[in-house]
Amino acid sequence: MTSGHRPPGCPPRRSQECALTNATTRLHLDRVQAARQVINPAFLDTPLYVCESLAPVLGCEVSVKLETANPVRSFKGRGTEVVATQMADAGERSVVCASAGNLGQALAWSGRQRGLDVTVVASRFAPAIKLDRIRALGARLELVDGDHESARDWAVEIARTEGIRLLEDSLDIETCEGAATIGLELAAASSSYDSILIALGGGALATGVGYAMKSLSPETEVVCVQPHGAPALTRSWQQQRVVTTSSTSTIADGVAGRYPIAEVLADLLVVADDAVLVREESIVTGMRLLMEHAGLVVEPAAALGIAAILEAPERFAGQHVVTIVCGSNVDPAAYRGWIDPARP
Repeated sequence: MTSGHRPPGCPPRRSQECALTNATTRLHLDRVQAARQVINPAFLDTPLYVCESLAPVLGCEVSVKLETANPVRSFKGRGTEVVATQMADAGERSVVCASAGNLGQALAWSGRQRGLDVTVVASRFAPAIKLDRIRALGARLELVDGDHESARDWAVEIARTEGIRLLEDSLDIETCEGAATIGLELAAASSSYDSILIALGGGALATGVGYAMKSLSPETEVVCVQPHGAPALTRSWQQQRVVTTSSTSTIADGVAGRYPIAEVLADLLVVADDAVLVREESIVTGMRLLMEHAGLVVEPAAALGIAAILEAPERFAGQHVVTIVCGSNVDPAAYRGWIDPARP
């Protein structure tokens, strides 16, 4: 594959590209590097490899960074390890967070390792497999009738009334800088990536990895990917202001936020070259391709990068693309229905 190839008609990179010396973010490379020292090794140096059989299907070379081969089966443990370590060192003992499922599992795991009391607030409509795992890891689980934004509101109230630490994913910089350690590993492994495709939800993964790549591999284009059914942060990036939505409709529950955080958007405007939206059918096809060609069972958010290639094959043609498979906590019955509708 030819590094740096950009087919005719491909949108130009944004002016923020390679401009970290002229624009600032909340993140700092020294803190990202320090985060690696406190994160449990079970979450570090995750598998990274070229999935050769995807190339003929997608028309580009695809490297996979597998963030599911860890105790909580998602990248979230990198951030919660930093938070839980800081809390334990400071003598704090209780923390609450709102979660679509993966953050709650990660915080429960990291908190249990350090003797913290963890409360997780989630929508009762979240995948049962995620809720069951949060309970199994010893966290107190509070369920609300609304969506993730309703869970966030109740978590804020619990923190206020009980006087405990509120962990806000993506707003708390530790979650972003923990995720940024993925970027450290990618940059150390190769500087030849033309593009990196990152799932965009609350923004911790995209801003963290995007920051590390722009700091250490500035020629790599950072492309964030979100579903059409949950477009708030993508629209915010495109319009360079916070844009909210009244509802979400996507199978990718892990990225289904409605209210972007202004501080996160400010970081994203610095480190992201593009933000794109993909259709549900492309997400499902991406999940199927990862199963068929990489042997990976993934949750919908983890297939967003593949979905982006499927929807713009000419843009990525001939490139070396890396995508982060960010989670695999998926309900088995729902998964079977998505990838093989004919199967009972």
